[in-house]
Amino acid sequence: MTGDTARGPAAAVRTVLGDVPPGSLGVCDSHDHLFLTTPALPGQELDDPRAARAELAAFAAHGGRAVVQWTPWGMGRRLGDLPALSRDCGVHIVAATGLHQARHYRHVPDGLAELFVAELTAGAGLIKVAGAFHHLDDHARHVMTAAARAHHATGAPIGVHLEGGTAALETLDHLCGAHGVAPERVVLGHLHRFPDTRLHLQAAQAGAYLAFDGPSRAHHAADAHLIDCLAALAGAGHTDQILLGGDTVTAAARSTADGPGMPYLLTTLRPRVAYELGDDTAEAIFVRNPARAFAAPWPRPRPTASDAV
Repeated sequence: MTGDTARGPAAAVRTVLGDVPPGSLGVCDSHDHLFLTTPALPGQELDDPRAARAELAAFAAHGGRAVVQWTPWGMGRRLGDLPALSRDCGVHIVAATGLHQARHYRHVPDGLAELFVAELTAGAGLIKVAGAFHHLDDHARHVMTAAARAHHATGAPIGVHLEGGTAALETLDHLCGAHGVAPERVVLGHLHRFPDTRLHLQAAQAGAYLAFDGPSRAHHAADAHLIDCLAALAGAGHTDQILLGGDTVTAAARSTADGPGMPYLLTTLRPRVAYELGDDTAEAIFVRNPARAFAAPWPRPRPTASDAV
């Protein structure tokens, strides 16, 4: 996906401040949320710009250089706040379009593919979709079909919320088998919530990126399996497909509250990955892999973010 002038546009990561070369992304939190609201989680909103700024600044203080916000359309992304946060904190931010599960919405708009393309053209850099528990329901299939159309129009990567870490292979069958999305353009999220290493290996062998995200208060038992899951993939030769993120979805989970929040990735998880699996594996997971996973040869490049971070 590197591209050249003979084959088409060079790949770039689309951030809220413009397109940047993949090599400039730096240390990346590959799945997190600065803002998120949903009727499914009343009273647990991430909607405070000052708290988001403090969290992002804390991440930056420990060497964080990029965050991929997976909050999709209709869930309080506060897109207008993201450029200033990125600029002020010195952290690249990749924003998402797409839709989550139906329970997060009071209504689902028509023309989803056109909506996704419009938002990707305007500055989103990822399409977020979601499966159901151990299957794809009608809503998931509808949204994923629209995401595949938007991907083919723009080249954008597709990030998938796997409910409880399940239905990974069903998702790949639908996106890649039925709708022709290249598997390396798919990022499967929440896999450590279903710590079946054989299933993880099947998904990796298919060619997808595998995102392990947490620590999560709602799924804390799965965190104990994280290193074992990563070791199984690395041992089978799939180091270059692993991503890690914090997936902070409630205000209480921020580092400025009861934590551990975004900085935990760099203060605790990265050193542990380096200790258990080696420095090069840690560098791949936090730097090299996100640079590839979230880059695309955008057909309508936005101006290079000369004032980006």
